[in-house]
Amino acid sequence: MLAVQLAGLLDGDPEGTREALALVDGFDDALVHGLARLSEERAEAPAALAGAFSATPIGDRLAEAAAKVASGSITEEHLTALAGGRAALFGAVHDALLADLDAALGRERAPWYPAPRSEQDTAANLLGGARSWLRELAITGWRGVDHDLVSAVDQITEGLTVVPGLRRLAVLLDGFAAELRASCPVGTMEHLPVRRWADLWTRALLLAQDGVLPGEPRPVATVSGRLLILGVDVHEHGTAVQFQVHAVLEPADGGQARLVRTSVTAAKVDTIVGPALWKLAHDHKVLLAALAGHLSLEVTDLPLLDGGDVIWHDDRASLGKPADPFTTARLHLAGVLAPAVPPLERVPVRIAEPVLIEGYEVTGDGSFDLGGSVLAVDTARLPGCGPLTPKLVAGSSACVGLVRWDGGCWLLQPLAVQAKVKRETVAVGTGDWAQGPTDPKVVKAEARSGDAVAVLRERAGRLLRQ
Repeated sequence: MLAVQLAGLLDGDPEGTREALALVDGFDDALVHGLARLSEERAEAPAALAGAFSATPIGDRLAEAAAKVASGSITEEHLTALAGGRAALFGAVHDALLADLDAALGRERAPWYPAPRSEQDTAANLLGGARSWLRELAITGWRGVDHDLVSAVDQITEGLTVVPGLRRLAVLLDGFAAELRASCPVGTMEHLPVRRWADLWTRALLLAQDGVLPGEPRPVATVSGRLLILGVDVHEHGTAVQFQVHAVLEPADGGQARLVRTSVTAAKVDTIVGPALWKLAHDHKVLLAALAGHLSLEVTDLPLLDGGDVIWHDDRASLGKPADPFTTARLHLAGVLAPAVPPLERVPVRIAEPVLIEGYEVTGDGSFDLGGSVLAVDTARLPGCGPLTPKLVAGSSACVGLVRWDGGCWLLQPLAVQAKVKRETVAVGTGDWAQGPTDPKVVKAEARSGDAVAVLRERAGRLLRQ
């Protein structure tokens, strides 16, 4: 990425971005205090959000919903309309930002074609229960949430979990409830994750609609060819970890190379951290070997979802030749086909586009200066299960990473860097320890602390045998 490409991207946001986000912030503040007891000032927030759509086909519906909420008549239908308006505003901001990024990178993006959805009549009661709970949350407001209100969703979540097409909604509600439960009593908290909780509420309410199920991504095709890995983004939580691999797929039929993501996820406990996380993905030996050895993969008939993600099957992949991520980036990122973004995924914080950055200078605060255009670097996202550290990033000469838009600005999340280690230029990536750490100090530390994963598996096996 050259400085001239970055200049237009970093100098300012698309027109209307700040105004749209201000409308969202006003509505989110109303959710903090509860829609049942809106002050006169906060009652204007739903009306202002609705006003942004006055010239659109949904303008009348949103205006009616805002008026009803302000008068205290709060129905599921009105809340759904306002949630849809909030999601649409975020979608517009997302599309404008991504269009600017694609233009800066010269990147072509595939159109989105929705996969056929199926009707799920038997889920009507479950979906209605979910909507009712979300309505109570909105009426009460985050400040009024207590353990009784949170616990009311537990039975609903259990029922949703057994319906395959509703598991995404079930996991979302379960995680949302867990966050609220851990924060109770919310009224005593000094700072609330206002936008995050409003995002979760909005997404859950839209996923909980009757009729055609929009929750689970659907396969639209199968893909085969050579997979060239750029890096892995590790998403770690107390009870789960996901290894999200970003790669370039060279199709077997010789078509245009495309950007893809594939992920593997495992349950965990909060005591499993650091390099031990990779042991949780032990069923995906081929993928782990490719990450650790910087190898290409030959894949056959992997399902491609309507959002561009590939479902990983270890038995449909074999190890190929060495494939340096920087060589892959230099050869393919300029003309690669980027995946489409499904409607409910069109949220600014979701943007994560692979790029190659070279010829930069590292500033005092760790940002990358490319001849006057400064790109902030988010080293806080570096995972503890790999060898990539802020020090290596600061001493690097080239970086493959993900460009994100977070906190109102563009950031770079490093996935791999080229840096000098003992006077030798080496490539270091977040997935280099996928088959175990290679740093002697880390190996010794792991040996001293013991194998937590093995111990937990042995204890679980003992319980199952009893």
